[in-house]
Amino acid sequence: MDQARKKLIIGALAVSFSSILWGFDGIVFTPRLYNLQVSYVVFVLHLLPFVMMNFLFFKEYRHLKDFTLHDIIIFTLIALFGGALGTIAIVKAIFLMNFSQLSIVVLLQKLQPIFAILLAVIFLGEKTGRNFLLWATLAIVGGYFLTFGFSLPDLAVDRNTLYASLLAILAAFSFGSSTVFSKMILGRYNFVTSTFYRFGFTAFIMFIIMLGFGDFGQINATTCENWFFIALICLTTGSGTMFLYYYGLRHVKATTATISELMFPVSAVFFDYVFNKSILSPIQWVSAAVIIYSIFKINTAAERELKS
Repeated sequence: MDQARKKLIIGALAVSFSSILWGFDGIVFTPRLYNLQVSYVVFVLHLLPFVMMNFLFFKEYRHLKDFTLHDIIIFTLIALFGGALGTIAIVKAIFLMNFSQLSIVVLLQKLQPIFAILLAVIFLGEKTGRNFLLWATLAIVGGYFLTFGFSLPDLAVDRNTLYASLLAILAAFSFGSSTVFSKMILGRYNFVTSTFYRFGFTAFIMFIIMLGFGDFGQINATTCENWFFIALICLTTGSGTMFLYYYGLRHVKATTATISELMFPVSAVFFDYVFNKSILSPIQWVSAAVIIYSIFKINTAAERELKS
């Protein structure tokens, strides 16, 4: 096997495995922290990995002397949207579902590329791929049927599901925004530096949020089981998985990464069935397939547009 093909396979496996871990986290790990305040959970899940990174990547502080005002603003926006707002939204959405069909929240989060491309058009002047509006509309319609089937939302019955779905879409928008802001700084700093400061800036922002709206007394409410899952998230699906994901991206094309990332929603549906006994209805299966296929078409069309 030649070296290029070997790197391609390793890269695809890295992206696939990181996507599976994120699916596992959304279904199994994070829901086990439901008894804690959302802002506290997000704060701890960024602070602890950042503290650990300081032992491994302390030399990254050397970049501070080269930071421009533009760099600080962009890293702040990445942390605000991708770290703070996006994570708060998706964690709150997971908590609202109360272990019932958590895969719906994960699948709705896959609408992220729609927002990333729309924002890239607005802020970066990029072009959309062919039939973008068609596939984006299909994905959004699929998201509705995934959540409510053929019924209209009933606030008396579906209140938590509706709120969780809206929060999942907000998370998709936030993570999509973070992707666009990341492109603005791409080339100046490598993925280790970017991840290091993303977690650092997010931990600082969440500290400010905790001062204003949070409750540091939550540390006393954190059970041994909570700490166990927090440690697992920090060591596996947190910063560790992000490093693995970015490592994989270095060795694969965007199309291959898009296919590999499909392991995220697929694994979420599987884990939701195994651990929570949640099964999608036939209309939800069709809707999930429409979402996944539409997002795949959007990504591949965008890549072709970049090459042309």
